[in-house]
Amino acid sequence: MKKQILASILSAAMVASFCGVGVSADEAETYTIGILQLVEHDALDAATQGFKDALTEAFGDAVTFDEVNAQGDSATCATAANSFVTSEVDLILANATAALQACAAATDEIPILGTSITDYGAALDIEFTGTVGGNISGTSDLAPLAEQAAMLNELFPDAENVGILYCSAEANSQYQADTISVSLEEYGYNVTYYSFSDSNDIQAVAQTAAAESDVIYIPTDNTAANNTELINNVCLDAGVPIIAGEEGICSGCGVATLSISYYDIGYITGEMAAEILTGESDISEMAIEYAPEVTKEYNAEIAETLGVEIPDDYVAIGAEEEAETEAEAEAAAE
Repeated sequence: MKKQILASILSAAMVASFCGVGVSADEAETYTIGILQLVEHDALDAATQGFKDALTEAFGDAVTFDEVNAQGDSATCATAANSFVTSEVDLILANATAALQACAAATDEIPILGTSITDYGAALDIEFTGTVGGNISGTSDLAPLAEQAAMLNELFPDAENVGILYCSAEANSQYQADTISVSLEEYGYNVTYYSFSDSNDIQAVAQTAAAESDVIYIPTDNTAANNTELINNVCLDAGVPIIAGEEGICSGCGVATLSISYYDIGYITGEMAAEILTGESDISEMAIEYAPEVTKEYNAEIAETLGVEIPDDYVAIGAEEEAETEAEAEAAAE
């Protein structure tokens, strides 16, 4: 009997060994990533796509994504964040400030990477020196605010009153307003804040801003980005130009922007995630990363309507994509 048992054990061990030939622990590893995106619009969509592309390139089918779009609702953010914790996902992407705040409140153990966050200190109410620490890191969508002020001055040197239009419920927007106002005042502009609490207030506040301003500045603001058509209807009709904090807002209602690529910062965040998942990097020591470059862009249609002369070093929004499409079509024809 003992010989039979021993033979069975040896046989099972041989089968297990045979079946495991060529399969490493790394190859067998799979990852589930929770993605919480605050709202649907072009900039945040691009950041999420860049993140997913980077991780798919790193892990292929071994990575899966549990995606939630909160549609701008903070309660949905909290529910989704808690759901990720219950599901024990391996890592969380928090796309936009309210998403990051909800995830940070839900867990201090699961790694959280933020993206489309302008200022982590303002978002998390911490003293920020470049690294958050703990279980949080990520990328910022902050374009140089002093350079944005310089852009406004380059295009509208004779303006006197600049209005800053933003959502007061977004901490990052308040940070941008406070920061750029200093630079604008150094150029001699009179700066006035026009803040709205949610989308219900935008039209009335935009009308007041347009009536009292020569130029309006809108920071990277999710609520504004979701309501560019409404803002454009007010400001374009009043003949008041807008300098925007990012390309999506500029596409909808702006004249020009100093823009970053949200796809690029999403992709960088995905690369950071891969390093965390493989143990190559410790998230508590990872510094916040920024977009590698910025581009002067303009909205050709709105600029022409308002009669704004655009310098030669600006790129029309969509021009690069059109050029790539034409090149692909020519290559296909050959």
